[in-house]
Order: sequence, then C-alpha cells, then structure tokens
Amino acid sequence: MTIKDNIQSFQQKLAGTNCKLVAVSKTQPIEALQEAYEAGQRIFGENKAQEMAEKFSDLPSNIEWHMLGHLQTNKIKYIAPFVHTIQSVDSLRLLEEIDKHAAKTNRTINCLLQIYIAKEESKFGLSPAEAKELLQSENYQNLKNCVITGVMGIATNTDSENQIRQEFRTLKEIFEDLKNTFFSQDVRFKEISMGMSADFEIAIEEGSTMIRVGSSIFGARNYAK
Repeated sequence: MTIKDNIQSFQQKLAGTNCKLVAVSKTQPIEALQEAYEAGQRIFGENKAQEMAEKFSDLPSNIEWHMLGHLQTNKIKYIAPFVHTIQSVDSLRLLEEIDKHAAKTNRTINCLLQIYIAKEESKFGLSPAEAKELLQSENYQNLKNCVITGVMGIATNTDSENQIRQEFRTLKEIFEDLKNTFFSQDVRFKEISMGMSADFEIAIEEGSTMIRVGSSIFGARNYAK
C-alpha cells in the first residue's frame, strides 16, 4: 500500500471518533511527508528539533507540527517560532524554557505533560505526584506563553494486550484527575495522546484523542539517519 492508501485507511478508522492522527515522520524524507500531506494529513510529529525545523521550511505552512521526542532546553529555539504542540514536557524547567522562547516570538505553545506509565526504565515522564507538584508550583502559575492541553504516555513494548490496556486506562484516569483538580474550567485541557502503530486500536478504545503513527503510514524508518 502507498502512503496515500495508509493515510486514507486511518482516516476511515478514525471517522466518527474523537481521535486525531499524528503522522510520525521522523527520519522520513520530505517527499514522503508531501505525499501524506497531499492525501489530507495535516498533523506531523517529529522527535528531533533541528530535523523538524528543516522540514518546516520545505513544506506547506498550514501543517501542525508536534514535538514528540525528549526535548533538550537548548533545542527549543529551533522550533519555538512555529511548533504547535510539544507533547514531551517532563519537567518544570523545560516548561519554563518553552515559555521563555514562546514569549520571544510572541506566541503561545501548546504542551502535553508526558506521564510515565510503562514498565520500562528507558521511558521518560512525570509520575502523577510530580505532575501535580508542577501544576501547584508558583513558577508554573506565572507562565504566560505556554498552555497545558493534556497528557501523553507511551505504553510498555510488550505483547501483553492486558498490560497495554491497563497502562492506557491508567493514563486516562490520571488525565481525569488532573482535569478535575486543576483544569475543570479550562476547555483547552482535553488531549490524551496515547497509542502508536502497534497499539493504537487499544488506545482508541481506552479514550485516546491523539494517536502517534509512523511505520504503519510510512513503512520502516531509516535508523541510520
């Protein structure tokens, strides 16, 4: 199947749901992103700031760019002028730096709190307690140019559907708790980004509003890049 075929297949799967498709385009050439764009895809996710900045300059201006990878504070400057959402916020320090760079470009950047839900030490993310501590802090409450619009999580890489489902269910519960405690009057706090190529169907069943799909759209990645 072509990239166009794959995009159209996901459009059909998501029809009638409250879930959006983020096409994970890391390491993919411009031509592949252009093909997905021409098939109607408008949200693209990248893992590296400089790669995202290069692609931004070569592709249509109405693309909604999402940063998915672990973001170092010294790389925010490359994407602050255009990035729509940073899904991988895992510390107050990172949020403060995002806010600072967004202010410089007179923008507001959407952010998701990355929550640690997997049984893998290699994954990044905040615990529920750390997320609450961040949201209660005076420093967070003084930020003006970033908006937390939800949560993101990555499930364990396992063949156990029950474990994956439970981890997604946990993320949904954390989202609901944070919504009720901190964002009950804020309609912008609405996103639950969970689910990738191998587990997106489970994620949708458990309430995902955003799935992050790469290989099922573009095929195998070039990890040498």
